[in-house]
Amino acid sequence: MDIIFKSKRFAEECNHQDLLLKRHGPQRSKLLRRRLDDLRAAANLHQMRTLPGRCHELKGNRSGQLSIDLDGPYRLIFEVANDPIPLKGDGGLDWTQVTSIKILGVEDTHE
Repeated sequence: MDIIFKSKRFAEECNHQDLLLKRHGPQRSKLLRRRLDDLRAAANLHQMRTLPGRCHELKGNRSGQLSIDLDGPYRLIFEVANDPIPLKGDGGLDWTQVTSIKILGVEDTHE
């Protein structure tokens, strides 16, 4: 899967282990690195549903965003970067056709 980052700063943080550790600590850094590796290796977003760490669409004011569980309340937040966004006949996201995402950040979505 193709991965784009919201900012150059966050991309650098995710691609340098020392920056990742400094910002997120050892446990979250390890999980974040694993999730990014899983995303890069996946042919499409649907494959993420078969791996540990719930991957799901968000609702409400975060509609259009998705998240993958990290540790505690923290999630890797992203959105579909395919243009156009692949939809099923019922208007829902076609996870099997999503091949590009934009990483927005790591957040506690419950705050």
